Amino acid sequence: MTPDLATLPPFLQTLAGYGLQGWAIARAWLTSPAAWSQFALLAAAFLLALLFTRKLRPLLSAWLTPEPGKRGLLATLRRFALIFVPLLLPVLAFAFTAIGEQATRALFGSGAVIAFGKRVFLFLAARILVREIVTDGFLKVLGRFILLPIMALYALGFLDASIARLNEMTIALGNIEFTAMSVIRGLIAGSILFWIGRWSNDQTGSYINAQNEMPPATRQLATKAAEIAIFGAAFLVLMNIMGIPLTSLAVLGGAIGVGLGFGLQKIASNYISGVILLLEGQATVGDYVELDSGQAGTIVKTTARAMILETFDGKWVVVPNEDFITTRVVNYSDQGSANRYEVPFSVSYETDINIVPDIIEKAVATHPAILDKPFPPDCEWRGFGESGIDFAVEFWVNGIDDGKNKYSSDVGFLIWNALKAHNIKIPYPRRVVELRKADD
Repeated sequence: MTPDLATLPPFLQTLAGYGLQGWAIARAWLTSPAAWSQFALLAAAFLLALLFTRKLRPLLSAWLTPEPGKRGLLATLRRFALIFVPLLLPVLAFAFTAIGEQATRALFGSGAVIAFGKRVFLFLAARILVREIVTDGFLKVLGRFILLPIMALYALGFLDASIARLNEMTIALGNIEFTAMSVIRGLIAGSILFWIGRWSNDQTGSYINAQNEMPPATRQLATKAAEIAIFGAAFLVLMNIMGIPLTSLAVLGGAIGVGLGFGLQKIASNYISGVILLLEGQATVGDYVELDSGQAGTIVKTTARAMILETFDGKWVVVPNEDFITTRVVNYSDQGSANRYEVPFSVSYETDINIVPDIIEKAVATHPAILDKPFPPDCEWRGFGESGIDFAVEFWVNGIDDGKNKYSSDVGFLIWNALKAHNIKIPYPRRVVELRKADD
């Protein structure tokens, strides 16, 4: 007895209709000799594939596994092929079923059951792909919530009907209408395209940064240009897939231009400043800089909008690119140029000051980081102080006198030890206090 579906809501009527249709197909298969023959063929194909897999999988795994430490092109290709060994069972079952399908259609003139079995084997292959082969988190989510439902609909034979239904559903956005299928297609294609774009950008950036013969600023500029080109191309391809004409983006471009003119001036200024900095190469990763505000640190990262400074106490400071263009910035590194420092000290008035410069210069020159060029250590007289004679030693080093480098501290120890070795006294403040009576 067929139930009365007219009393059900439209959505339930549709589901019930699909259920009745499936039951009719299943009942026809269960009562058909041809269907039973195809079921037997499917079972035989699966068992044969299982037998072959048990024999071939260890051999394939051993052959495709390269020797430890090998990094050639052939070794890379073998490692890549090794990832797909778990697909051997469903692929072999699909292949054996396809061979048997030709014989079944020739004998019985029908192959609906065996075609259903082939689709099930493809679904199993997709499931193994998502669960065992794909390791990227984003692709796993994409496979679990998009690929597997699609393959399930395909295996059950509902994919074409679902696509037709989605093509009939429209979504209005102002004067623009989209079909539900175009939105889903855009989400799927956009996810895949921008994942490929991210992967391509990472690979391109790694390759460009490995070119040590290129100046650092040029490498960064090339990396940014490659990033813009990759994601720009991905965006254009996505627009084409969704069927959106590029001429319709003119209005969006005008709106963005107005937004830049009013609310996004600083953002646009920072982006343009970033390009200028990359072109000029005045400040790049690894440079130690001091801003006009007094903030100082090493540039550890450059972005399109800002520079990231790391101070010697471990803090990260985000500095807009515009500040490097419009304000005074002192670059102490300049890609490895030397810097000059000085350490002041004093000696007693009882000292023969003529011997002090030679003693101190020789002592400071023993430090392994002190440079002879552009100038060797230079000890200079600075003045007659209240408690002693003031000197200062100037020296040049490659680096900054902070963080891991304690040049001034090391030089101070060298001065102390040298003065002590030559019995030269270091003065300390002295005060003479006279006490007088009121009647004096």
